[in-house]
Amino acid sequence: MKRYERHADTIAQLIHSGALRPGDRVPSVRESSRTRGISPSTVFEAYYLLEAQGLIHARPRSGYYVSARLPAVPGQVPPAEPLPSQPAAGSIGVAISDLVFEVLGSARERGLVPLGSAFPGLELFPLERLARCLSGGMRRLDPWNIVQSLPPGDERLRQQIALHYGLHGTAVDVGELIITNGAMEALNLCLEAVTRPGDIVVVESPTFYAALQALERLNLQAVEVATHPREGIDLAALAEALARHPVKACWLMPSFQNPLGSLMPEEKKRALVALLARHQVPLIEDDVYGELHFAPERPPPAKAFDTEGLVMHCSSFSKCLAPGYRVGWVAAGRFATAVQRLKLMTTLAAAVPSQQALSEYLAQGGYDRHLRQLRRSLARQQERALAVIARHFPAGTRVSRPEGGYFLWVELPPSVNALALHRQALAQGISLAPGQIFSADQRFAHCVRINYGHPAQERFEEALATVGRLAGALAPG
Repeated sequence: MKRYERHADTIAQLIHSGALRPGDRVPSVRESSRTRGISPSTVFEAYYLLEAQGLIHARPRSGYYVSARLPAVPGQVPPAEPLPSQPAAGSIGVAISDLVFEVLGSARERGLVPLGSAFPGLELFPLERLARCLSGGMRRLDPWNIVQSLPPGDERLRQQIALHYGLHGTAVDVGELIITNGAMEALNLCLEAVTRPGDIVVVESPTFYAALQALERLNLQAVEVATHPREGIDLAALAEALARHPVKACWLMPSFQNPLGSLMPEEKKRALVALLARHQVPLIEDDVYGELHFAPERPPPAKAFDTEGLVMHCSSFSKCLAPGYRVGWVAAGRFATAVQRLKLMTTLAAAVPSQQALSEYLAQGGYDRHLRQLRRSLARQQERALAVIARHFPAGTRVSRPEGGYFLWVELPPSVNALALHRQALAQGISLAPGQIFSADQRFAHCVRINYGHPAQERFEEALATVGRLAGALAPG
């Protein structure tokens, strides 16, 4: 047996024994070379062999990971990646809320398997420790705390948020940070600060349905721009839209976009910011999933490349630490004063106890350790979901392979109506997010968004397999 085969056999035994589980990162080439006393090329040969056996796979700029393991099916081919979107040209008025309310309202029963949910499982978060911080803050609450937490918000929390960005390579001025009631309020305030009724706003295609609802509420027009399931918005198509329309703002999600899961490469984010700067168009950056990366390093937000204050960077703790606490923020750049005034005029301030609880949690340390555990869990869940889809969904299905977050975008055969599939799944106790709610003109009628971020859901794989069988019944034989 050759040296690379011996090393491959060692890794394979670790996988088969459960010492390395689906989603776990395999020792790096450098680490294996050092500890085993073999050359990097020998390690690569071993990993190529394990890839061919379907035991591990490479993730760009990240390394090798253990693949989900299900019994092989003769002739089975992993689903292809979804195709880039092809939205209609021109601007369009938005009237999506009725459909969104129908879909969301039908999926509130506690017993549903939440494949259509917008949130990961609560078991992934340090809720007991957060509750202790919240309780301690309530005991120390006094009227002066309330005054101090008026916009721009709790100073200690804003400093800790700015420090966290700085430690990960992005400089954010504390003076431009404004605490909000979740990221949705931040995003809505930014949109209101830079638009007037009738203005045109660029969004991705598909896009998060709440962005469409915000445009609808403010009587704005949407221009949907083609978006790639892996690399995000098409910059050539965006440049064309900027040349054709008097665009007043772009609402984009450059990192782990909802629903596609796409991640714009760093150089593409830099080019995006430069393109918008040339046109003096503000970017409203939704970065709520930025911490949920599977690679070792956090991808820089578009804000990292902003030199003119045009990027209004919005995020929150809801998806990565404290769901339900409703603490978000915006680094609003040159628009900070306008956003702060709108905050005062609408909801006055974010909840003081929540701000103080999160400030206390961050001060105690352990946030980065929690994030590492959360990312590992989500990466393993993605492998499980992809394996089930490969086995149980109909021929012709395409599925995204995000490098972070907890959503998969599943493109079904064209004959499958996602709303019909959604209703059939509900009857089986399963929620879905049908593709029609992710577009102003309700396209993507044969697509669904799948949430794989609920590892404690005992019925997860069974429910996903059921969705695949239901989709197969709606597809032609």
